[in-house]
Amino acid sequence: MHLWLAGSPDKPAVLLLHGNLSSAVFFDRVQAELAADYYVIAPDMRGYGRTQAKPVDATRGVRDFSDDLAGLLASPELGLAADAKLHVVGWSAGGNVAMQLAIDHGQRVASLALINPGSPYGYGGTKGVDGTPCYADFAGSGGGSANPTFVELLAAKDTGADQPVSPRNVMNSFYWKPPFRPEPEAEERYLAGMLEVAVRPENYPGDATASPNWPNVAPGVTGMSNALSPKYLNQSGIVQLREKPPILWIRGTDDQIVSDRSMFDFGVLGELGAVPGWPGADVYPAQPMVAQTRAVFERYAAAGGRFHEHVINDAGHGPHIEKYDEFMTALQGFLAN
Repeated sequence: MHLWLAGSPDKPAVLLLHGNLSSAVFFDRVQAELAADYYVIAPDMRGYGRTQAKPVDATRGVRDFSDDLAGLLASPELGLAADAKLHVVGWSAGGNVAMQLAIDHGQRVASLALINPGSPYGYGGTKGVDGTPCYADFAGSGGGSANPTFVELLAAKDTGADQPVSPRNVMNSFYWKPPFRPEPEAEERYLAGMLEVAVRPENYPGDATASPNWPNVAPGVTGMSNALSPKYLNQSGIVQLREKPPILWIRGTDDQIVSDRSMFDFGVLGELGAVPGWPGADVYPAQPMVAQTRAVFERYAAAGGRFHEHVINDAGHGPHIEKYDEFMTALQGFLAN
């Protein structure tokens, strides 16, 4: 496992978890600023960045990733006390990994700061705030949901901008709200971190299974996109944690990846006519990802936990990059309390 370390081990520890199709480099500014007051650990998760591309068993949800992190935190080389608790900051799919770490290894988690996390009911294929499956086989989620041209360009490590679904264009169109773009040098760092992903069925996006249900693809058993499928991922059990770490939920108002009308959700794409054969909103509506998350967190609070929703206006999926100052004010205030 490759990781970036900053700050002193004798200070409170913060673990930064990147999202899907990214790496720890997307936290470069955040880590540098936090290092004045914290011991900041920013790993590349398996199959991303410079970490080994060990296969992902999607039938475990994201537990492969949370178990990797538990092993990392127990490593003597990291210099953490065996009973040390960390503040965990997770972006997008990294937010789901952070929640899984709290569920499975809660003795290591002091708090959770979740930046536009995926729904606790997984990504794609569900409806209603309780995460009801649209179909019994969870059609429309998993490895087959990725755009094949985008996957090909990702595998080819394409750095151009001449195709609509090139990695660069996808990053600048969906990771943040246009017309925002990072400074040129930062954009190249982030694109390079995005392109370090292992593109193969065992990692990204994963394998797929044919389905008789629209859109005729269902989850396979390997890779990150399948690990995030509601067939294998249901984190509503966070409500039952005996010790409930405080949660800060930060989200951008204009996120197109994780929202109640995600542009990567088949319910939305079908309604817009981008994917033919849509069976209608009664069968396959847009997944209310934000509403699902809020419903789970409200139950978490009713069960004795604490959460705060901080909404950043005019921001997309990466507010820690787009609205850096506002994001850092919210995060540092939360960590200090």
